[in-house]
Amino acid sequence: MLPVNQVAGQLGIPQEHLVPYGHYKAKISLDALQGRENQRGKLIVVTGITPTPAGEGKTTTSVGLTQGLGKLGHKAVVTLREPTLGPIFGIKGGGTGGGMARVVPEDDINIHFTGDAHAVASAHNLLAALVDNAVFRGQIPGFQPTGIQWSRVTDASDRSLRSLIAGVGGSNNSPLRETRFDIVSASEIMAILALAADPEDLRQRLSRMVVGFSDSGEPVNVEQLGVVGSLMTLLRHTTMPNMVQTLEGQPSIIHAGPFGNIAHGCSSIIG
Repeated sequence: MLPVNQVAGQLGIPQEHLVPYGHYKAKISLDALQGRENQRGKLIVVTGITPTPAGEGKTTTSVGLTQGLGKLGHKAVVTLREPTLGPIFGIKGGGTGGGMARVVPEDDINIHFTGDAHAVASAHNLLAALVDNAVFRGQIPGFQPTGIQWSRVTDASDRSLRSLIAGVGGSNNSPLRETRFDIVSASEIMAILALAADPEDLRQRLSRMVVGFSDSGEPVNVEQLGVVGSLMTLLRHTTMPNMVQTLEGQPSIIHAGPFGNIAHGCSSIIG
């Protein structure tokens, strides 16, 4: 593998715009986008319509195509979604391609990577706790336990958490109600991260998220709870895309990982 600064150099990204996570992966500062507004390339979208339990091969095809373009002398970069631990430890396996068409370092990319998924999970579950607390303390008039629409998330495929009763144990705990855990890639915050153009755009989108409804049917959003700053503290590094490489040394940008069955299912607009 090439050092990540050499990989970034293929795209004209100087070392001062990299935030290294070891020798072979890094986040790219959004400052690297300055002055590139008029640069244009050709976009090739790889998709599929026949899902199978083992996937469709979109990642392998994308990486192989990028390596092939590199062999022909073209400057090519592959952009991919971040893998999620549920499929990795299930029948589908990792999300870095296959055979000789892979992105590396595989183990780092598949497991934890640069922490984006963990940050999304932390922000999502913090919001869930703050929503419960707002209902418990009567912070928003008419907002009752039955009106809460915000679930919690985990990055494991845990069937026992798909539907459960929360708040047992007495009146000092959160309101007794039925709830569930989703997988992190199904978090609305993950989808919003992939659509955000910069940190301020992310902040505005987070503030508009609806977490429930009052007795009168009025939506309750994050801005009303006054907790957007807390969420942004946990998400402050996530808007920076991640740089790795293919087996043949072409740049690969892997950023955000919303599911395709409940969101737009592609990497971020920044990456």
